[in-house]
Amino acid sequence: MNTRARMLGEESISKVLFKLSVPATIGMVVQALYNLVDTIFVGRALGPESVQGIAGITIAFPIQMIIMGVALTIGIGSASIISRSIGAKDYRRADIALGNAISTILILSTLVTIFGSIYIVPLLKLFGATETILPFAYDYTRIILYGTLVFAFSMTVNNIVRAEGNAKVAMLTMVISAGLNIILDPIFIFGLDMGIKGAAIATVISQAVSAIYLVHYFNSGMSSLNFHVSDLMPHPDVFVETITIGASSFARSASGSLMVIVINNALAIYGGDIHIAVFGVVNRLFMFTFMPMIGIVQGLQPIVGFNYGAKNFERVVSSTALAIKATTVISIAGFMLLFLFPSQLFSIFTTDQQLIDAGRSATRIMVLALPFVGFQIVGASIYQTLGKARPAFFLSISRQVLFLIPLVLILPQFFQLYGVWIAFPISDGLSFLVTFVMLAKEYSAFKAINT
Repeated sequence: MNTRARMLGEESISKVLFKLSVPATIGMVVQALYNLVDTIFVGRALGPESVQGIAGITIAFPIQMIIMGVALTIGIGSASIISRSIGAKDYRRADIALGNAISTILILSTLVTIFGSIYIVPLLKLFGATETILPFAYDYTRIILYGTLVFAFSMTVNNIVRAEGNAKVAMLTMVISAGLNIILDPIFIFGLDMGIKGAAIATVISQAVSAIYLVHYFNSGMSSLNFHVSDLMPHPDVFVETITIGASSFARSASGSLMVIVINNALAIYGGDIHIAVFGVVNRLFMFTFMPMIGIVQGLQPIVGFNYGAKNFERVVSSTALAIKATTVISIAGFMLLFLFPSQLFSIFTTDQQLIDAGRSATRIMVLALPFVGFQIVGASIYQTLGKARPAFFLSISRQVLFLIPLVLILPQFFQLYGVWIAFPISDGLSFLVTFVMLAKEYSAFKAINT
């Protein structure tokens, strides 16, 4: 515990951010391969039906985002408590947060599985599934729902591992899961000729293995946290704080899910199956671009949380500024790649020339404000780490709920399909401005305290 405390509180900011961010970034990039690999293999395996297969995975994505939102609510909420408690040397509270996180996520993920399985068809239709897409979306989603418990558990506990400063274990968890998925995908999809069902089965097995690894991590005593069965019982103050802080993560995922639903339905009206598939591919390419930035943020959060708890505000400001610079470089690089080579990237997923051509024009519009996204990601995460629930919640929903969804509903009425695509850079630009104003005020407050 003391070694990690010295690292977070005393080592050079650039050194400790690099030390924590590189494993997290590697893990997040590998994690991004999940949906990429599933989509690539499904697109290649289904041949003439590749558009419907890719669109089916796209339709299923909101359900995965809801599961992710539940896991991140508990994972990030408890991680914030743990990192600040360690900084304040309140180790008992950190242990309680761990136990409460485990019991809560097990209960919530079970409920998601039950209700999701009961209402799967109405949900998929709500999410924009056409008659030709529905069979593929159903086959994929039904199996993914069965793996909710292991997926949610892994994501929740991995955030806790990262909060205690053990970035390498968090990285290894994701590498094991994604690496195994890459190996199993062709076996189930091609070898066993299971198509889109095989992609889902490979994903669930991979997530189960990562959950087993995390259980081993805590049982082996490698963690600085101590698990007690008694801590599974709810502690009202810890539970409320976890949910309050983590709510912004659920809001981000839920609003992201709502965003996908609105966009899928708009595309079904103005473009059809092929443009739903286009959105699915572009969304996965965006995720692959965002993951390195999220990795840097995950490396940043323990530093900010610890030093905020220790009232070392200068390190909070310095580490945040460095993270903004790093994520901005990555977002600019991502913009260049996606803007210059969209056809080549789409060709990885499919041989359907119509899909490639449609994807090229859509991608070049959607990425126009991508250079600003790195700043947004850092800004939104800072408030969660500081335990400031209200601004964290607001920034979590600003891009999707306040800007993107209204624009997707309004612009296509004037510009048809083009209106759907142009809504993305406009909403990113507006979200950047809001985040900049809020973070500038927070930065000034920290500066005032230090002077």
